[in-house]
Amino acid sequence: MPPHLFRPFSIRDVVLRNRVVASPMWQYAATDGTPSATHTVHLGRLAEGGVGLTIVEGTTVDRRGRGTVGDLGIWRDDLVPAHGRLVEVIRAGGSVPGIQLIHAGRKGRRNPPWFPADHPDPDPTDWPVLAPSAIPIPLPGAPTPTPMSLRDIDETVRSWGQAARRAREAGYEVIDVQAGHGYLLHTFLSPLTNRRTDAYGGSFRNRSRLLVEVVDAIRAEWPAEKALFVRLSCVDVEWPLDRTVELVRELRRHGVDLIDCTTGGLTGRPATDAPAVGYGYQVPYARQVRARTGSPTMAVGMIVHARQAEAVIAQGRADLVALGRELLHNPNWPLDAARKLGLADPYAIAPPRIAHWLRKRDEATPGFTPSTAGDIDTDVTAAC
Repeated sequence: MPPHLFRPFSIRDVVLRNRVVASPMWQYAATDGTPSATHTVHLGRLAEGGVGLTIVEGTTVDRRGRGTVGDLGIWRDDLVPAHGRLVEVIRAGGSVPGIQLIHAGRKGRRNPPWFPADHPDPDPTDWPVLAPSAIPIPLPGAPTPTPMSLRDIDETVRSWGQAARRAREAGYEVIDVQAGHGYLLHTFLSPLTNRRTDAYGGSFRNRSRLLVEVVDAIRAEWPAEKALFVRLSCVDVEWPLDRTVELVRELRRHGVDLIDCTTGGLTGRPATDAPAVGYGYQVPYARQVRARTGSPTMAVGMIVHARQAEAVIAQGRADLVALGRELLHNPNWPLDAARKLGLADPYAIAPPRIAHWLRKRDEATPGFTPSTAGDIDTDVTAAC
């Protein structure tokens, strides 16, 4: 049998060739929502490196919901052909194309993260920062968001549904809903950022209403055979894991297939009971959500070594592992991991024009084996 990391994974009618996922990574390189050559290069190299699922960066469902001027968008029908080309690039690399949908909420109208702190903010003209309540992010000079009216909420729900329709038309097979890390849907969930007194605030049921309505709007447009993920901050300030478990059970009843498990992001303060950042520090939440709800999960956060990732899957801690910065460092991480884990034909997960020459490379150096020095140690595996 192949290593657990390289066994196929099926969810609805979507079949991933392995359990390695390329996390959505913002490129800040779009022009009014339109993908650029940067996206083609970025996504193409990830797909060709052997990941089973390539998730396109957080893509805005509503122009008002952008995080920065360079955010990718899917808020207009004329953006569908450009997304269709991204789908083609990912498929050509042998990977399944997915897309993360997002509304930045109060984290909108910002500069890319490498800009200096004193760089002027984007022009606020025709770019309202929307949120459940008028509570800004805890950064100097951050704009105070405009509390969303019921009409704004209704328009937002419809924008998620229409974004799902466009994603379907573009050919994506997986949608990942960003409902964590302090973005719009997350701020509705938390009592720290949602002070509303209407049907979208107050009780837990009311605070989760928008997310449930968004999931329903997406499922109304998203084919039954395609997969729907939701990214949740499983623990955060004044948000225990028990509350996530309750939410996941409800989302499962509305057609959510997998929980993308992360933590924190709402206030900038450490999440309640969160461990220190280290190898696989968020894996325990993926394990607990999976065990307590029956939902498949995806683990993220400091998963960097082949045997570490293999242990996560083999020991049932998660169904998928998602890598981000490690893939930026080495887009061929899956090929490297396949060799280190002893997959019979590790290059079969790459396109033939790449696999052929990599096999030749091995044949030209008899006895050559991949280095495992520094790959992982026992303590790190246990910590995950």
